[in-house]
Amino acid sequence: MKLKLLTAALCLSVMGVAVGGASATTLDDTKARGTVRCGVNTGLPGFGYQNDQGEWAGLDVDYCKAIAAAVFNDASKVVYSPLSAVQRFPALQNSEVDVLSRNTTWTMSRDTALGLTFAGVNFYDGQGFMVKKALGVNSALQLSGATVCVQSGTTTELNLADYFASNNMQYNPVVIEAQSDVNSAYDSGRCDVLTTDQSGLYASRLELATPDDHIVLPELISKEPLGPAVRQGDDQWFNVVKWTHFALLNAEELGVTQANVEQMKQSPNPEIRRLLGVEGTFGADAGMSADFVVNVVKAVGNYGEIFERNVGQGSQLKIARGQNALWSKGGLQYAPPIR
Repeated sequence: MKLKLLTAALCLSVMGVAVGGASATTLDDTKARGTVRCGVNTGLPGFGYQNDQGEWAGLDVDYCKAIAAAVFNDASKVVYSPLSAVQRFPALQNSEVDVLSRNTTWTMSRDTALGLTFAGVNFYDGQGFMVKKALGVNSALQLSGATVCVQSGTTTELNLADYFASNNMQYNPVVIEAQSDVNSAYDSGRCDVLTTDQSGLYASRLELATPDDHIVLPELISKEPLGPAVRQGDDQWFNVVKWTHFALLNAEELGVTQANVEQMKQSPNPEIRRLLGVEGTFGADAGMSADFVVNVVKAVGNYGEIFERNVGQGSQLKIARGQNALWSKGGLQYAPPIR
């Protein structure tokens, strides 16, 4: 019996629950520290990178800012931790960061074996291939025997193996840890093909010596639902991150923008009034202010504004909304209501 009790206590301790007394939550710790610690990419244009002024920018970075705005009403209260694909999960598991917002694919094993919880999908993606136009290749099915540059420690590496095996093709992998080094290896001619999420291919092409000499092939060989993740065992913090994401989607659906959010507080629409904290205690119930959505949208805009600014038509990437359009406009982005 003592052994069973000890085992149970250890399990609770690992989950972040104190035995015999209350413990601080991630939200408590974050408020006491005064900053959100956010794990981001080491450098992926459009998603997580430092611009020419040395400022962090990108779709995933805007999610870090949105969470800070939700908690502190100050989008600048973020400490960014650039993490490689190999570093990202240990950093979150070991509480070095509070949230991982780093183009990370939601998979079953990451929920179960790694003990993560994904707060939603902020970008629906799929793995693709980029080649030099000079190869004369127009389909991934023509790549048998090719040398392929791929980042280690990612679902990309596993998908690559599955795709070539299922199509009875051979390939020679060049496996490298840092995505920037993967891109450099491809650009220098060390491999024939570069593979990663298709959004990442468009971003990587911008950094090549002669971007126009390369094409992204049409095939998508996987489902890559990307989104922010937190540690399991802290439902309050999970709710903060999850409902910040849903607030961005609901704001776009209801026509609430960075420019009109203050004006929209006067709307008679009950959905908008609940969203903006004019009615109800939804934000307070989650440990935030009643008007947390107002603070978030004023800081970064709604989901559509974040998308277009960073990866859409207002960016160099010019990625179409596609699957990332709202459900009401033919896409997959859908948020539960605030009610």
